[in-house]
Amino acid sequence: MKVAAFNGSARKDGNTAILLRYVLDELEQEGIETEMVQLGGKKIRGCTACYKCTTNKDRRCAVKGDAVNDCIRLMEESDGILLGSPTYFADISSEMKALIDRAGFVARANSDMFKRKAGAAVIAVRRAGSIHAFDSINHFFLISQMIIPGSIYWNMGFGLDKGEVERDEEGIKTMKILGRNMAWLLQRIHR
Repeated sequence: MKVAAFNGSARKDGNTAILLRYVLDELEQEGIETEMVQLGGKKIRGCTACYKCTTNKDRRCAVKGDAVNDCIRLMEESDGILLGSPTYFADISSEMKALIDRAGFVARANSDMFKRKAGAAVIAVRRAGSIHAFDSINHFFLISQMIIPGSIYWNMGFGLDKGEVERDEEGIKTMKILGRNMAWLLQRIHR
């Protein structure tokens, strides 16, 4: 089994990556292979609404020359998907939104290719807006017919400066339990 995590933050190893790493560590302890993709610094453009994915049906976006098709390939190969984003103006980063839009259209155009995979959102936040960001990612999972594991609280951690999220004990505990619950779910799905 494999879980792919996508860090939608412009800071490659900032608070969002730290939170994702806690989830991935728990999955690895259960023998699940993991991989993290840092979207920061990669060229990612938004959907152009060309709808070629609905006619091509080749499991890839028709827009070439950026990182999205590599991400879609990894999502397709994985049993679980973690999408992490900082909270920007009460929503997800533009990189994460572009990935969701394009991967979502491709998946729907190709017989809902993410159906019944496990998916979980991870949100880094300074203060407010995290629930809306959390919902934005979960809406992608739900319309993709994915299964969302929960934790003891919504999957968010508080911190502004790089590493500050490490002081959010409840946030870290939430990530660890999310990792354990995702591992449990994947083990049940793949019996």
